[in-house]
Amino acid sequence: MNAEQGIFRAGFAALVGRPNVGKSTLLNALVGQKLSIVTPRPQTTRHRILGLVHRPNLQVAFVDTPGLHQGERRALNRAMNRTAAAALSDADLVVFVVEALRWTEEDEAVLQRVRQSGRPALAVVSKVDKISPRQRVLPFMAELAGRHEFLAVVPLSAAKEDNLDALFAVLAQHLPESPPLYAEEDLTDRDQNFRITEIIREKLTLELNQEVPYGIAVEIERMVEEEGRRVIHAVIWVDREGQKPIVIGAGGTRLKRVGSSARREIAALLGTRCHLELWVKVRENWADNAQALLKLGME
Repeated sequence: MNAEQGIFRAGFAALVGRPNVGKSTLLNALVGQKLSIVTPRPQTTRHRILGLVHRPNLQVAFVDTPGLHQGERRALNRAMNRTAAAALSDADLVVFVVEALRWTEEDEAVLQRVRQSGRPALAVVSKVDKISPRQRVLPFMAELAGRHEFLAVVPLSAAKEDNLDALFAVLAQHLPESPPLYAEEDLTDRDQNFRITEIIREKLTLELNQEVPYGIAVEIERMVEEEGRRVIHAVIWVDREGQKPIVIGAGGTRLKRVGSSARREIAALLGTRCHLELWVKVRENWADNAQALLKLGME
């Protein structure tokens, strides 16, 4: 609740940080629903994903961003960094996410971007549930506070949904006075097709682990209602011929597992029965092709 009764505040809060620091888990916890896919793999998030939280006197448009990273080897990496940098520059407030007791060169590089943006920022120390005893986090927080003039340093656990209200309290003080920017029933600006393709990509990433690094994208070719169920035809794009049998698996077993897992989650999202057909196709070096990135919604 905003302490200043009668004043409504609304604005954009960009979640930024290095890859795999917990931004997507945090977005899902804040919104109370899964919007961003989560895997142990760094750079799982490729797009800007908006998640809306509506509270009395406060509306926060959280923007999950790809992890800002070094070594932009491919066009995809450069596009992801541009997406994150754009969200940072457009934000009313920056939520800089770091992992408890861990500070790397990439964290420092992201903080430098935050400084250069000139945006007011608060720091979130994530994954504190993994630290025992919890008091060990206090010196790390003090050190972090000395690195930049943060509005606050908030320790929390997104996985346990612990201390999220402390983050909202800071936002309620520092977001601009504004009428609501979105309707109260809005949850995100991403459509069903996007969320379905992301669910499929999450299941692929979890299944493949390290076998196919980043050369995978998903595209829906067709989605129709048939006999009281949603029928979805989706293409899994790989960027080399040799990756196709890896994704399919022996006798198609791997693709079946991915399809079965994705179908259950998609049916829950849509609230209806669904049938999912997956095909694996090759688009050579799509992750280095600007036109392919544009077609797949990554530019």
